[in-house]
Amino acid sequence: MQVIKTLFKRQLLRLMLLITPLLFSGYASAEAILHAFDWHYDEVAAKATEIKNLGYKAVLVAPPLKSNAANCAWWQRYQPQDIRVIDHCKGNKQSFVNMINALNDSNPARKVDVYADIVLNHMANERGGATDFPGQAALNSYSSNSSYWNNQKLFGNLSQGLFSPWDFNPANCISNYNDVWQVQNWRLCGGAGDSGLPDLNPNNWVVQQQRAYLSALKSLGVKGFRVDAAKHMSNWHINQIFTSTIKNGMYVFGEIITSGGAGNNEYNSFLSPYLANTDHKAYDFPLFNTIRSAFGFGGSLSQLVNPAAYGQALQNNRAVTFTVTHDIPTNDGFRYLIMDPTDEYLAYAYVMGRDGGKPLIFSDSTGTDNNRWVNAYKASHISKMLNFHNRMQGQGMEMLAWNDCAILFRRGQEGVVGINKCGSSQNFNVNTNGRFYWYRNYRDALSGANLVYISGGNYTFSIPARQARMWYAD
Repeated sequence: MQVIKTLFKRQLLRLMLLITPLLFSGYASAEAILHAFDWHYDEVAAKATEIKNLGYKAVLVAPPLKSNAANCAWWQRYQPQDIRVIDHCKGNKQSFVNMINALNDSNPARKVDVYADIVLNHMANERGGATDFPGQAALNSYSSNSSYWNNQKLFGNLSQGLFSPWDFNPANCISNYNDVWQVQNWRLCGGAGDSGLPDLNPNNWVVQQQRAYLSALKSLGVKGFRVDAAKHMSNWHINQIFTSTIKNGMYVFGEIITSGGAGNNEYNSFLSPYLANTDHKAYDFPLFNTIRSAFGFGGSLSQLVNPAAYGQALQNNRAVTFTVTHDIPTNDGFRYLIMDPTDEYLAYAYVMGRDGGKPLIFSDSTGTDNNRWVNAYKASHISKMLNFHNRMQGQGMEMLAWNDCAILFRRGQEGVVGINKCGSSQNFNVNTNGRFYWYRNYRDALSGANLVYISGGNYTFSIPARQARMWYAD
């Protein structure tokens, strides 16, 4: 019976793929984002030429706000004390502006946009749970050292406070993460008596300040926003902040963590309404979970043939794709999502090789997991995959062959990607008529060799065990 069910599922998948067009239009804007996680702004600026040469088109940087400068733990950047100024242990407004200028370029093809990580849901859990921000001590510092702080100012009057206790929701901790009201109106708390992160109420004053904040960042040259903890904000609040003027010319994407796609409770309760009620992009957690399932024990790479057809991936133009985010290794609750290093390598080949979405490459500065992701942005395989990704911009995608172990797909006539998760080589014989150039070498971007030369109507592509091939037309 199980064999019959398996065969039925495979036949159903093939039928769906015949019904759903396999040749998708390319997205010329599907460019890669470097997540310079917890880098100092000066470090990003110092590496600006290298980042341009590698082919990145955007860099996501640490939240530009005031946070605890005495404690440099990465999570401090996600606990704002004041959004009117930029000052924390990873830089201030001067270094932030210098970074933007360094990434700019007179040649538009080499210009790298800055995307700012922004925290709008809450403020810092400090000073005994106080809800007056930034607090009297900060205001005294602003007054006694006005020259410095005015240079760090984005907007507003630093002689006055920003938020009062009236600007926050009730101090209740979220206890039921399936309750949309709790998740979007109560506090994120750490347990053991933790009072939690003061949750901002979307009243007129709060919304006005948040709009002013984003407008000020945009005026500095920021070209995109990652909305931290978007899952914990109502779509009404988000839409109040992001006016058409603020969004114009900006790439905006939200962080809404789910453990699956269509049919998953988190997806249905949070991500699906977010996509339906805003025009923002989002982390493609449905695809990430599909990738993990496909590469996992008992999974099949056929799951990656067209996951969007089943609601297990976001639509191409709404997706920020990834194989790891900063939350996965740095938060105990998400560490189970870390992939085997080889599987992560193969998953990157899929994310960087396919058409659709903007790949996000996590490059860590904290040194977690024995520096596993430190300098990942320039790792040999990442730079080669990025080169392939950029070569294929605007090229459509067609799945050519697949089984439980491997998939093979082409990018127009310009490239072809093969991925094999199993312990033995996989061979696919495909019809090349109209799909590939004949009498022309295709070179593997990952090795620089492994040439493919097609001279007839059929060709057998071979993918070695636990390897990927990303061939491009020479």
